Amino acid sequence: MEFYIPTDTGELLAFCAALAACLLGLVGLFAPRLSLKVNGLQSRDGSNEGYAAARSLGGFHAGLALCAVMVAQDWAYLAVGSAFALASFGRILSMMSDASFTLKSLGLLVVQLVLSLLPLAYVFGFV
Repeated sequence: MEFYIPTDTGELLAFCAALAACLLGLVGLFAPRLSLKVNGLQSRDGSNEGYAAARSLGGFHAGLALCAVMVAQDWAYLAVGSAFALASFGRILSMMSDASFTLKSLGLLVVQLVLSLLPLAYVFGFV
């Protein structure tokens, strides 16, 4: 099996979004303190359960994105794009409902939107 790097512009954008999602997931998997700090979270009372959750979530993101990178199929890019689209929706919902509208939250929303729009634009033929 050869490693496939797309040459089509739309697929290359979706591929790059999946690579970025994989890198972000690997950061959560191997550097959970940094991942929690970026999201404005911290572990409390000496408990390490927050780190375990961050590693688990990072592993999930990395695994999903790595699958999309390895198989390079529309349905895999659709999975990555729709996962980040729902994550973006959750962040928007939180910004409206939980009074968490900050510049950092807005920046993270932009990152999530880009990671959702690039694969979805390719899958639905916009790029």
